[in-house]
Amino acid sequence: MARLGPLVIRLALGVIFFAHGAQKMLGWWGGAGFGGTVEAFTKQGMPAPLAMLVIAAEFFGGMGVFFGCLTRFAAFGIAAVMTGAIFLVHIHNGFFMNWFNVPGKGHGFECNLGYLAMGVSLMLTGAGPLSIDALRGGKWTDLDAEEARARTSHGAPRKLS
Repeated sequence: MARLGPLVIRLALGVIFFAHGAQKMLGWWGGAGFGGTVEAFTKQGMPAPLAMLVIAAEFFGGMGVFFGCLTRFAAFGIAAVMTGAIFLVHIHNGFFMNWFNVPGKGHGFECNLGYLAMGVSLMLTGAGPLSIDALRGGKWTDLDAEEARARTSHGAPRKLS
């Protein structure tokens, strides 16, 4: 059952970042689209190439994580965006989200920290089951690789915790 952990994280993180990326890339769900997002980010002082990388990391990273395709790379992109969001946008608002939408106060970094942790977790474990990475590489996670190594070196699988 432990091998299902990365799958659960991957599906949740993938949906979240595909949706946010689609707002920025395609203008779906009330988003500004690619041009509008780049313009908004540059007005806030972000260089246009970096704004484009953020959009790509959210959109393509969300898809990559969801489908488990190049999962560690896709998760790295998401983790990098969340690190930037924490330190450049949200940290000055404190830890907690602005649950009551107090005017003039932005959201804290708690949500971003959770997404960062999910991305780092996928970078460490890999995609898990039901992924393109598993089909391509023949293993689901590093746990599976460890179990396979244990089988070949000791003849029988040992229980991993």
